[in-house]
Amino acid sequence: MWKEVAGQAFPEAEFNSPVDATRVAAAEQRLKYSLPSELVSLLQETDGIVGRYGVETVWPLERIVEDNLRFWSDSALADLYMPFEPLLFFGDNGDGDQYAFVRRPSRADIFVWEHEDDSRCWVARDLQDYLGRSLAAEGDCWHQ
Repeated sequence: MWKEVAGQAFPEAEFNSPVDATRVAAAEQRLKYSLPSELVSLLQETDGIVGRYGVETVWPLERIVEDNLRFWSDSALADLYMPFEPLLFFGDNGDGDQYAFVRRPSRADIFVWEHEDDSRCWVARDLQDYLGRSLAAEGDCWHQ
């Protein structure tokens, strides 16, 4: 389903080998958080999606884990930005802005964190909406 959604928005999208349930469980254990079900479903079909210009529209599972652990624990980031604990980052647009689910309270909506001004803005109603809009866009500022 997810490859079809991505392919309809951007036929040249690139896909990785799927992630099995064991790797998802290990990732959730490291994060101490259950990943959103639609993200798990996507990762079990493809371990990330590469869109236009080589942008990782959806990161591979390992990057999701590593980047979130760093964002949640890096004291240097905590001194510069609002807290990242409520967010689960899973993709970017290639220019530093990153896309995230809200962990607390859990919701399907997707938000963008704009690194220049530390704003967090709603961009899509769910992962399918995010893929359709971000992959179809010609530029990195599709959400503005």
